[in-house]
Amino acid sequence: MYGRGVVNPSFRQRTAYHAMLLGGMAMITSALIVIGNKQTYADIELRHAEDMKRSLSQVIHPDMYTNNLLDDVIQLSIGNETKNVYVARSGDKVVAVAFEMVSEGYAGPITVMIGINRKGELLGARVLSHAETPGLGDKIEAEKSNWIFSFGGLSLSSPGESQWKVKKDGGYFDQFTGATITPRAVIKAIKTGLEIFKINQSVLLAETQPQTPEIIDTPGTQKATPNTKATPDINAVPNATGTSPGEPQSGTEKSVTDGGKTSG
Repeated sequence: MYGRGVVNPSFRQRTAYHAMLLGGMAMITSALIVIGNKQTYADIELRHAEDMKRSLSQVIHPDMYTNNLLDDVIQLSIGNETKNVYVARSGDKVVAVAFEMVSEGYAGPITVMIGINRKGELLGARVLSHAETPGLGDKIEAEKSNWIFSFGGLSLSSPGESQWKVKKDGGYFDQFTGATITPRAVIKAIKTGLEIFKINQSVLLAETQPQTPEIIDTPGTQKATPNTKATPDINAVPNATGTSPGEPQSGTEKSVTDGGKTSG
């Protein structure tokens, strides 16, 4: 009859109908997310592998080893944590290892990648991510300051375990003007990494069958021998720093790769 509204079917007014409708929409959304994740998973993993390869190349020079570091990983149990240690080999000999260390900075965790040769000497160190103050604490980045390059060639015995502190605390290392907590955290991370290597040296340097065949020398061909001795970072430049007791509030977290940084 004219003037009467459209009457909805009775089943649409039932609670079960609305629950089924909501559940169906949730299932469709979940399926789309899963499909999207499967389509992009391979690309995401490839980008992650490329970033890790670049980070490793900054602390262990590629000329030192013949294997694929991403495929040669030892899982080391440290307390409640399992740490991935990337092993560099020349033929069947372990020449160096690399792994990440995390320490609490002024504004949050600081992740540092370190490379150590079989003598326990640092081949290099690079900050991968942090949330420290722009213009102050971010001088731990390779592109902002030469400070991080000064660790190349050092070990627990050089400059001595008691010297692994900033100069303000009576140690060997410079701090930054206006920022002391940040370099303290990086120094602590690197020193702890050296201690982990020392304690687990026999496990980390255990030789196994190389993953790639060793090249056989042929007449008239000279076989190159990688240099495994730690030397100061080739990019190292003397860095002038000062002291200051405080550091202002932090900025946003940063992820640093290949000598640069991207906002994380």
